[in-house]
Amino acid sequence: MFNSIFGRFSQDLGIDLGTANTLVYVKDKGIVINEPSIVAINTRTDQILAVGTDAKNMIGKTPAHIVATRPLADGVISDFEVTEKMLKHFIEKVHRESFSILPRPRIVIGIPMSITEVERKAVEDAALNAGARQVFLIEEPIAAAVGARLPIQTSTGSLVVDIGGGTTEIAVISLGGIVTWKSLRVAGNELDSNIIQYARDKFNLLLGERTAEQIKMEIGSAFPDKEIKETKMRGRDLITGLPKEVTINSAQLQEALARTVRLFIENIKSTVEATPPELVADIYERGLILTGGGALLSGLDKAIQEEIKIPVHIIDDPLTAVVRGTGLILEDIESVKDLFALSTQEDSPIK
Repeated sequence: MFNSIFGRFSQDLGIDLGTANTLVYVKDKGIVINEPSIVAINTRTDQILAVGTDAKNMIGKTPAHIVATRPLADGVISDFEVTEKMLKHFIEKVHRESFSILPRPRIVIGIPMSITEVERKAVEDAALNAGARQVFLIEEPIAAAVGARLPIQTSTGSLVVDIGGGTTEIAVISLGGIVTWKSLRVAGNELDSNIIQYARDKFNLLLGERTAEQIKMEIGSAFPDKEIKETKMRGRDLITGLPKEVTINSAQLQEALARTVRLFIENIKSTVEATPPELVADIYERGLILTGGGALLSGLDKAIQEEIKIPVHIIDDPLTAVVRGTGLILEDIESVKDLFALSTQEDSPIK
């Protein structure tokens, strides 16, 4: 009874706890937080100095006693305490302008499909310790499909590819469940690594992570384009040790990203090959739905479509698909409880 009363007043949250970015959706308000999943810590005092965008600006620029760290790696928690503090910071930020007597929120969190029970428990415990009243976990492709407003609870098959920062989730969904799937711990961050390696091999230039990401966003391409774009990349010359600037174009960048793009395509093909023929017919008719920040890579949809011969659709604002899905689920948790992943908590019924 108390839970149902609390449910009316608490600011329930949907969270996309990503390797690269954390997004928070507040019921009836929409997306209120979209910040990098980065925390800056003073190792002398164990004090958190900055979270999110402020912490990202410190990467590669900190003195020895300050560490700007990503507490999530490959879509799962790698540093439990820092993740807990980061979640607590975001929850408090949401409630800062609210009444202090508001009860603790219920939270829906998106998780990768390949997550282990131990990793699942770490997510639940981190959210509960950060101030959640109840925690519900949902697999990211399901959340992304809900965010894209696909009819996932019907018998029609939907193929969803969610390319995040640390993981790529490929799933065929029908009747509210996942029929065939693949989960890769290779995604947007790997594309950044490709650029860093290419600069090292071709130009003897050492780039930072932020610089590589910026170049990817400016001229990154997965498919040949008629218009060749160029940009400057600046880093340290590996031979002289001095600052160096070189010009790189989109054709070179396509070459740099080709190996990872090929990996995405091969895994999408193998997922389709393992799908029952009736669902393949639906997918051929409806097309593949591309979500996540990786969907913003120029020409990726064309590269995938060229190989698998299935129409590829990028949804509007693919970066927020998962968190929008958790937000829609918050609207009526009771009616969609069958979509949730199994909880590791002893007392986990929906109240």
